[in-house]
Amino acid sequence: MLVRVSLGLVVLFLSISYAAFEATARIHYDRIKTGNPNSNSNISSLAGIEFPDHMIFNAVSSSTSTNGCSYLNDDDDGSKKIVKLHLKQRQIDSKTEPKSSVLKSTMRDSIRIQALHTRVIEKKNQNAISRLNKQSSLKPVIEKAGAPESYTDGFSGQLVATLESGVSLGSGEYFIDVFIGTPPKHFSLILDTGSDLNWIQCVPCYDCFEQTGPYYDPNESSSYRNISCQDPRCNLVSPPDPPLPCKTENQTCPYYYWYGDSSNTTGDFAVETFTVNLTSNGNSEFKPVENVMFGCGHWNRGLFHGAAGLLGLGRGPLSFASQLQSLYGHSFSYCLVDRNSDTNVSSKLIFGEDKSLLNHPNLNFTSLLTGKENSVDTFYYVQIKSILVGGDILPIPEETWRLSTDGTGGTIVDSGTTLSYFADPTYKIIKEAFVNKTKGYPLLKDFPILNPCYNVSGIENVELPDFGIEFLDGAVWNFPVENYFIWLEDDVVCLAILGTPRSALSIIGNYQQQNFHILYDTKKSRLGYAPMKCADV
Repeated sequence: MLVRVSLGLVVLFLSISYAAFEATARIHYDRIKTGNPNSNSNISSLAGIEFPDHMIFNAVSSSTSTNGCSYLNDDDDGSKKIVKLHLKQRQIDSKTEPKSSVLKSTMRDSIRIQALHTRVIEKKNQNAISRLNKQSSLKPVIEKAGAPESYTDGFSGQLVATLESGVSLGSGEYFIDVFIGTPPKHFSLILDTGSDLNWIQCVPCYDCFEQTGPYYDPNESSSYRNISCQDPRCNLVSPPDPPLPCKTENQTCPYYYWYGDSSNTTGDFAVETFTVNLTSNGNSEFKPVENVMFGCGHWNRGLFHGAAGLLGLGRGPLSFASQLQSLYGHSFSYCLVDRNSDTNVSSKLIFGEDKSLLNHPNLNFTSLLTGKENSVDTFYYVQIKSILVGGDILPIPEETWRLSTDGTGGTIVDSGTTLSYFADPTYKIIKEAFVNKTKGYPLLKDFPILNPCYNVSGIENVELPDFGIEFLDGAVWNFPVENYFIWLEDDVVCLAILGTPRSALSIIGNYQQQNFHILYDTKKSRLGYAPMKCADV
């Protein structure tokens, strides 16, 4: 039976032209001549970050060093704690028109998809010369993911965060409450597995978007330290274009990070203390995590309505997940409640081993893809083998799903994209299968975005075809109907899946992830998923 749910509203900003913004940021850094009084040449790196011999932006950290983090001791048995963060739901605006909400959400998604695809193309161009010199193409590493009982890291604590639906802020994303600085101050950040850099809007804010609450002021924090342009960590961020010469030891490290045509952040690369809620053996206490690398953004534009910034959970060394690896291990998970849940119900983000999840009888794993020369290190790629609609495998050639040697194609799991998107002609085959297998409901043709849509007036229990994804290693992800159909009006229900260009990424978005506990295990290179009532996690 289909449960009626609503999609989060995404409000798009009318912004100053991208060129004007970039020029303004460049003017600021042209003025940087000497060090910032907040800079510190004796900055110790955060535990868990080990720099590669050749600095590459978005390189994956594999260090397990605990140097510099002695304030968070392991338990007596040598195992690490876990951290659980809560994400509360906000009240959904009853005046929101569902059709308008979907339109704005898909517009926002389309800009994000364009940005993700452009990032892939840039990666391809960077490797063009080396690829021409190779005699054979690199192949992805696909190994069958281990069973839950094979997980042997054995951490006994966890970091748990509360996630918050962005519906009331006009966003299809999820928000996380973070305490930053000394003394710690509260900020709401967007949770994003499709990017790495953690950043926040900073004073002085020369060009910033509207956010809930005041901007972060580094002058009011005793733990804020700028990273100098001569620090090796400066090589982890993309500089403004063109890069500015580093003339003095105390000169700050500028960064520039973009997400789409109108979404970007520019400012100073720095370290700061993030305060987290440490949960172990049923007890909860706040603990500081020092020297977290982040961007202090003075010019910020784009689709971040209501948030103070972004918390990156991608695979690169700058992400919050990577920087906490030495404390909580190489895994994190989240469980997203549906957007119509009670406002007192929260989603959860967990760093470290969650034994209840690992013992779940319906926990499945599929492998994360690695080894492609042009794959973007940030993304969590999975390898689809086939799509099932109404129990039937659709006639989609397996090669359609493959991440190609030039970096195009492939499928990622992304918390920052609302709906799921499949590249043409795959999407057309999926859509036609739903049309052919959905009988007895009048097909509507006046909804320009989602398709197909049906008039289900007077029908108490709406019956719609099953939908599932089979992965190359044999794992199958079956979705409940409320994760791939959406109510736009009281009597109108639509397929919540859309298409992208043939060479673009396919994306499993956060709408399809609702009420699944999703586990990202980078040590074993696998993605876990278990159906669960996330309000109970």
